[in-house]
Amino acid sequence: MTRVFGIGNLALAEDVTQDAFCRALEVWKFRGVPANPSAWLMATAKNRALDVLRRERTERTFAPELERRFENEALLEPAFSQLFEPNAIKDDPLRMIFSCCDPRLAEKAQVALVLHIVCGFGSGEVAGAFVSTKAAVEKRIERGKHALTQTTALFDIADAADFEARLPAVQRALYLLFNEGYHGASAESAVRTELCREAIRLGALLCAHRLGASPASHALLALMYLHAARLPARLNPAGELASPSEQDRSRWNPRLVVEGRRLLELSATGRELSTYHLEAAIAAVHADARRIEDTDWQQIVSLYDTLLALAPSAVVALNRAIAVGQCKGPQCGLAEIEAIADSKRLAAYPFYFAARGEFEFQNGELMRARRHFESAAALARNPMERRFFEQRVAACALAP
Repeated sequence: MTRVFGIGNLALAEDVTQDAFCRALEVWKFRGVPANPSAWLMATAKNRALDVLRRERTERTFAPELERRFENEALLEPAFSQLFEPNAIKDDPLRMIFSCCDPRLAEKAQVALVLHIVCGFGSGEVAGAFVSTKAAVEKRIERGKHALTQTTALFDIADAADFEARLPAVQRALYLLFNEGYHGASAESAVRTELCREAIRLGALLCAHRLGASPASHALLALMYLHAARLPARLNPAGELASPSEQDRSRWNPRLVVEGRRLLELSATGRELSTYHLEAAIAAVHADARRIEDTDWQQIVSLYDTLLALAPSAVVALNRAIAVGQCKGPQCGLAEIEAIADSKRLAAYPFYFAARGEFEFQNGELMRARRHFESAAALARNPMERRFFEQRVAACALAP
């Protein structure tokens, strides 16, 4: 719809798309879900868009490359139908993502727009991805949408210089999309495989593009494959979250691990070292261990040291502290957590309190551990996470 109306008419494209879904809710209730729901929605949106074009094409400026063809009523419908040919929409998701990453916007605003517009995240989910507040994210999205109204056509993915300028924000958006699926803030579930699958699909599309196949893109896709391999074990047979020490590693997907390692090796070409290279390397070390006890924690700490120097953040510092605790003992882990410089940024992050609770539990400080797990449960982003932390609270009460 955005390609039809131009990205400057984003609100109109959203309205037409929403109309199609509202129509589906009305019609499918009585006629049942069609054999091909996607095709039904596309046809409905197409017809609604055609009505809008006929009514408003003299009052609005649509995408420049379509404006001339839409002036002639006889050519309107044939020209419009060409936009929905399978070959015509092949790269549309990628174009839409790059269109949201307008260099006039700060990178955080670009990524927020991608997550909101392309991936369908609510402002609360975007806030969770950024470890930020909902109000701040809503302002960021609003400013981003306003900036896009000053644009006409979708981004031309053949423009090499512009492509390169927008690529880091696109990679960041795909990273956060996968993260939201792996352990995000959805109120529905702690694990959303459909988001992980979509992030991998878009990542593969990016790597298949001649301009997008950079070492960082391959490292990002490697990271997603290596983490996706662990998804089958993240939930126990009862459907509850399993901690890393409780996961059945025989359920990890070996095919995805092999593909992740292949992509990580491919990413080693050139001189570029990105955060994705380091995170993928950490994931590969985890994949090498058949049991959590076999993990090379010293190597993981070393990789986190490099990651922290390259891209310092409170979350990276927390993950490094957890690795130190695994390597040198819970007291050292707690000391590293206490030493995190900007720990205030983690005040609403449940895993900050969970990590402190685990180390206090291992130290035998059960009352302190319980308070930390209770804090984590209060901040949990979905019922599954909350039950997991409440079970840790219960474990503190049962421990001798």
